Amino acid sequence: DTADDRLIKETGVEARVAQIAAPVIAQLGFRVVRIRMSGQNGCTVQIMAERDDGTLTIEDCEAISRMVSPALDVEDPIGRAYHLEVSSPGIDRPLVRQSDFERWAGMEAKLETAIPIDGRRRYRGQLVGVEDAKVGIRLAEIGAGTVWLPLTELSDARLVMTDALIEESLRSQKKAALN
Repeated sequence: DTADDRLIKETGVEARVAQIAAPVIAQLGFRVVRIRMSGQNGCTVQIMAERDDGTLTIEDCEAISRMVSPALDVEDPIGRAYHLEVSSPGIDRPLVRQSDFERWAGMEAKLETAIPIDGRRRYRGQLVGVEDAKVGIRLAEIGAGTVWLPLTELSDARLVMTDALIEESLRSQKKAALN
């Protein structure tokens, strides 16, 4: 649904890979979190995906890889040999959808904006939630208070590995295993 489209997206060749891979991944019942290309092993295309509940098994990764690989071969957006790597977002995951910021409210995160807001681009603190298309972050600096950043201005956002995040992640995994 378009209300929960990714806010933070790829550009260039990564965007072309996303255009090809995302519909295939969606057909399998998953959603793209992020696509990155790196110079590792010559060229590596990393696809990070998940179910709506945030889970992804090894078997899911294999299924995505089996279906995405031929689609990329046909379209050939990369134009050279590459290694395809499919993974889950992990605990210190990127936040790319409005629902991510809502789901992980209360957790520590690092946010970066495309343009400076109040003279800065990097923010670290506790996610407060989302209101009026802005994400609230209670800054880690003492006495700094809460800053509200437009979701459309975010260029990068990720959770920070903390004990609270690890506990929440383990709780979620246990709940998913019971379903």
